Amino acid sequence: MATLDELMQIEGVVAAGEFTPTGQLVDFKSSMSMPQDQASMTAQFCSTVSIMFNTLAKAYSHMYSNMDWLPPKFWAYGGGNMAVCVGGTKGVFLEIAKADFNELFKAFATDRAGTDMSVRETSEQTLPQSIFPPGK
Repeated sequence: MATLDELMQIEGVVAAGEFTPTGQLVDFKSSMSMPQDQASMTAQFCSTVSIMFNTLAKAYSHMYSNMDWLPPKFWAYGGGNMAVCVGGTKGVFLEIAKADFNELFKAFATDRAGTDMSVRETSEQTLPQSIFPPGK
């Protein structure tokens, strides 16, 4: 996965951050005015939404066995003229009209060596187990 500095170089990106799976802010960079408390709150939001999508991915992988939903790679939300995109524990704010989503999603879906991360195993800790009875 790209570093925060590399994410900041992608067209349209105005802020990039890293957070823990529990929503704690690790680090952030911004070319716009973004106070630490806003970046911390965004880290909590991104972690929460990522947990929801991880749950969805696991459910879809059970419901639609003919489709490959795991491991989760990234998610995005756009509204107004801005978007938030998250891959793993890193995310960015970007201006939709200037955004290079192809480059961004490629940065989220490959590791630093350029390997497609979709072939890696997903940590069971990132995917809630309680939505399915034991043995499913």
